[in-house]
Amino acid sequence: MNYVLTVFDKTGEKLLEETFEASTEKEAKTTGERILKEKKYLETTHRCTSSAGKLVLFHR
Repeated sequence: MNYVLTVFDKTGEKLLEETFEASTEKEAKTTGERILKEKKYLETTHRCTSSAGKLVLFHR
């Protein structure tokens, strides 16, 4: 399944939008967190959603 990780700044401007594949929601959450850590966005507002529209990761 495809997942989309999106990161926003405080004004709502999109800083990152990255699509990746994962077999499970747990794998998607782990992959999303790894990407956020690598790009130093872990404490920034972000969300990760599945192609079915399910929210698997969120931080405000």
